[in-house]
Order: sequence, then C-alpha cells, then structure tokens
Amino acid sequence: MSVTNGKRPGDGVPTSISGIPLTEVPAPTPRDASVGDLVRDATAQVSTLFRAEVELAKAEVTGEVKKGLQGSLFFILALAVLTFSSFFFFFFLAELLDLWVSRWLAFLIVFLLMVVVTAVLALIGYLRVRKLRAPNKTIDSLKQARSVLPGSSEADASAPRHAR
Repeated sequence: MSVTNGKRPGDGVPTSISGIPLTEVPAPTPRDASVGDLVRDATAQVSTLFRAEVELAKAEVTGEVKKGLQGSLFFILALAVLTFSSFFFFFFLAELLDLWVSRWLAFLIVFLLMVVVTAVLALIGYLRVRKLRAPNKTIDSLKQARSVLPGSSEADASAPRHAR
C-alpha cells in the first residue's frame, strides 16, 4: 500500500510512503462466522491500521522536523552575523562620541555602557533561573507509583539501599 501526501517532489517530504497493507480477511458467511473469529479479525485490522497510521505520522513529522532544522540553521547564521556586526556598531558609537570628547574617553564610555548592559542582562537571567522549581508533582506521582508496583512496599522504602 502506498500513501501519497499530495505534496510536490522536492518539498523535503517523501511523496510516497510505503504502508502496511491490511490483511486479507475472507468474508465469512453468516453461518460460519463466530463471535471469536469476528473479534480476532477486527483486532487484527485495527492493529494493522494503527501501525499504518503511526508510520504515516512518523514520516510526516520527520519531514517537518527536517524543514524546521534547516530553518533554524538560517536563524543561527543570522544571529552570528548580527553578533559580529555589533562590534562595528560599538566602534561607530565610540567614533561618534569622539566628536564631543577625547578619543580615549569615548571608548571608555562605550566600554562601560557594554559592561552595564551585560550586568543588566545577567541579572535578568539570574532572576529567571532563580524562579525554577523542582517538578514536585512528578516526584510525588513517581513515589505513589512506586508504592503500587508489585514487590515494593513501605518496608522496602524505609530499608537502607545496601540491604535491598
């Protein structure tokens, strides 16, 4: 079975995805069909259909991830160019200040301005990181799941690790 996605070739997404064919189920006559056979056939068909859908989704997501990675590469390159271009801006700013103050003072002012901006950005970053908390709900959920698992009891939880 081949599934087409309706995209043009060259989009980065495969135009044909080999799928899992549905199994051939002979149509039982109403007299010959038992409930067990019908349930077995339906289960096989649903399982095969589910695998085919997962394979199709995996192929589509893979194509989209590749396009996303290519796009993010261009953003990274743009950021690198912007970073190197900022040096020229700071030299321009120092030369502009040189019109009103002596050259060494202009470069010192620009340097101090850069230090202040760096300190402000570092402070904002520190305040954001300081707000991070441990995932307490997940930790509690895992502790509860551990107590439900077979072979795990409250006595095991209180026993020292080397005794287990």
